[in-house]
Amino acid sequence: MGIFVIKGNALYYERMAKTFFFYDLETSGLNPREARIMQFAGIRTDMELNQIGEPFNILVKLSDDTLPSPEASMITGITPQQTQTDGYTEAQFAKIIVDEVCLEDTIMVGFNNISFDDEFIRYHLWRNFYDPYEWCWKDGRSRWDLLDVVRMTRALRPEGIVWPVVDGKPSNRLELLTKENGIDHFKAHDALSDVEALIAVTKLIREKQPHLYEYLLEMRDKNKVKQLVNLEDKKPFVYTSGHYDAAYAKTTVAFPLAPGKNGNVLVYDLRHDPTTVINLSPDELKKKFYATWEERKAEDFIHLPVRELQYNKVPAVAPLGVLEQSDGWTKIGLDRATIETHKTTLLSAPHFAENMRSLFENRTEFKKSADPEAQLYDGFMNDRDKLRVETVRNADERQLADFNPEFSDERLSPLFLHYKARNYPRSLSQSESIAWEEWRAAHIAEQLPAFMQSLQGIAAVNTDDNKQFMLQELQLWAESIMPSDISNQDE
Repeated sequence: MGIFVIKGNALYYERMAKTFFFYDLETSGLNPREARIMQFAGIRTDMELNQIGEPFNILVKLSDDTLPSPEASMITGITPQQTQTDGYTEAQFAKIIVDEVCLEDTIMVGFNNISFDDEFIRYHLWRNFYDPYEWCWKDGRSRWDLLDVVRMTRALRPEGIVWPVVDGKPSNRLELLTKENGIDHFKAHDALSDVEALIAVTKLIREKQPHLYEYLLEMRDKNKVKQLVNLEDKKPFVYTSGHYDAAYAKTTVAFPLAPGKNGNVLVYDLRHDPTTVINLSPDELKKKFYATWEERKAEDFIHLPVRELQYNKVPAVAPLGVLEQSDGWTKIGLDRATIETHKTTLLSAPHFAENMRSLFENRTEFKKSADPEAQLYDGFMNDRDKLRVETVRNADERQLADFNPEFSDERLSPLFLHYKARNYPRSLSQSESIAWEEWRAAHIAEQLPAFMQSLQGIAAVNTDDNKQFMLQELQLWAESIMPSDISNQDE
């Protein structure tokens, strides 16, 4: 963010101080490749957490090719009809994100945003012909996830904060944290209410544990993470992640093991004795790596205590020195002697590190999709296509009707059809309208069985008037968007 100022006879551009932008989404489902953003809320603050300007609280139109998850709708209370009446189009919302939210020097902050909300933003920008990555790194921008900050605070510096427990088990749910600490949170799972609660929890941690807060804020920089966790200077470090055991507040001591994909690093959880896995053959390691949920639940199953640390996903890491204070070793159920023994065993078996490197390098990330909207991570655009993409998003309905970009990237032509159909339907030619309707019919038919099964399951156990109203609205939405050929089949 910046301003223009006059100095003498010259005009200068001055960058303003960094700001936080706390945000939250409510979506039509859990999978960002398929589901859609239905509500976006956010509040900008200065670095002292004082609000700047008015909050954002907007709906995004759910397009007529999408059946929302009934379970998600029951939680959010947002109907597709509401979004149609009061929402922005996807293209309009994408422009708001880029032009009004992601200003330079903005730190984007959420609660589990790295794994969830940020992915929805990326896919949304991809579908609407914006760069899906620049919004969170270019021009001094960055991102931060308060979920792991909360987890590490609970694990290492819990003093001064009341930590919720549900059925004897620790919980870090935002609505419980606010309740236990006397923070107003009037409507959980409403995006703006969740943002207000998140800012309040951030203030609480900043007040009660300022040193840890400031340290983790600085560690959102991937280069600082690399200084602590790297293969050139291997040393144990404290690591907090949702992948680790809740009994120890999701925190362990890990050790850099081998290179991961895309310049990342594989790390070993030193809580576990390496002798149980270091001499397994590559095939045995692969079998454990791809074990089913049922196999993992077996009493004699020994899991692989290795995971990939991704530098650009703001991992919550710290040097071992943090455990020397406030009885940190006891809090996470470890001791230095155990860590040293397991580290020595690990270093004596370089073949294990190589086997794990090969296993991760050749793993299947996810099943390839034929849908161009889900192909975000299938490649990068070349410079020629970037120019055409910019032309697309800057064109109005009339211009789009006459625009025929010759994309090099085969994903972009079908994406262009979808973009026009959702945001500028009058720009479609007759042949494009037919192609869109064919795709839309097939897409809805694919979603329909799970949607109806879920709808019926919820209806069977819910008599609450509000839930019944939601179910009726979802049923009406499905009927209103149903292509005629599917409707005729149902009859």
